[in-house]
Amino acid sequence: MKSKVAVVRTKPEAVLEDIKKIMHNAEFEKYLDKNSVTILKDNISWHFPFPGANTTPWQMEGTILGLKEAGYRDIVCVQNKTVVTNAFKGEDLNHYVPIFKKYNIPVLYNFKDSDMKWIKIQPKAKMHVLDKIYKHGIYIPEYFLGKNIIHLPTVKCHIYTTTTGAMKNAFGGLLNTKRHYTHSWIHETLVDLLAIQKEIHTGIFAIMDGTTAGNGPGPRTMKPEIKNFILASGDQVAIDAISAKMMGFDPMSIPYIKIAHEEKLGIGDPRDIEIVGDDISNESWGFSVGNNAVSFFGKFIWFGPLRGIQKLFFHTPLVHLFVLGSEIYHDYYRWPFVDKKVFEKWKKETEWGNLFQKYSQM
Repeated sequence: MKSKVAVVRTKPEAVLEDIKKIMHNAEFEKYLDKNSVTILKDNISWHFPFPGANTTPWQMEGTILGLKEAGYRDIVCVQNKTVVTNAFKGEDLNHYVPIFKKYNIPVLYNFKDSDMKWIKIQPKAKMHVLDKIYKHGIYIPEYFLGKNIIHLPTVKCHIYTTTTGAMKNAFGGLLNTKRHYTHSWIHETLVDLLAIQKEIHTGIFAIMDGTTAGNGPGPRTMKPEIKNFILASGDQVAIDAISAKMMGFDPMSIPYIKIAHEEKLGIGDPRDIEIVGDDISNESWGFSVGNNAVSFFGKFIWFGPLRGIQKLFFHTPLVHLFVLGSEIYHDYYRWPFVDKKVFEKWKKETEWGNLFQKYSQM
């Protein structure tokens, strides 16, 4: 049986209606239980509003509208932090806060004890690596149990996983701030997380924004390219495979997609995926990942000669030096001297940038 991925070529004045349309084309009501709470899991790869890096405000608003019109009433957004990303700054600078207020969407934070506790679980599925990495047990937010989840990633490259999308979006929600322990085994980690999601959630769905896609060393320092696409699917593997194919990659050469396909957690072979909506047969954008200062260092530690002693760097207080280095590089060099200029140009000169500005005035 083929999986289904809905795709639409959109434009700013139609994007909210187009998101609702692809939700229906991808049969979202078949995947999401109306009697359960529905978690919106946005993707803030960088708290600064760099185009292509983060869930877009129209992606968030269109999803909420689609859910409410279909009778889903209990909707909540769950945020996470990373060692280099501030969730509060991210939801503000990316203009989610006015949307939450307009539609009365509560926001919870998986790193606040007052919002949710972390509990130890024993997955039924055989784990590839998580049980070995976290030898004292796999912990997830208790709040996620028995709820729907909608992932809201963007179409972009990633320095460690080639592409990043729906499957990678579970990384921040289900793993705590020690998630960097998994980087040497990141592909297997994403497969383990998908298996866990299938056990704990009442439904899983993804809506992916490719209006401005990220080419180059993502998930932050990329070259934004206007592509005007939105995708949706109830199959997390399939939507990642199709977005990878559109970027110009062979999905089955990307380990996390290939392993998940082989383990029947979803469909990764584009030949077995039904595309509903616009024709994308000629979409192959020639994206490439490339490197930046952080990726050179990370690959050296996590995948290179120092892999065997990485615990010395990342399981001890020494990790704070690397976190500080990443923060200095991204927030105090890249943003003010390079990427803010790219953002301002995008905001001023593109239709999507103009739409982004309007959300600051909601």
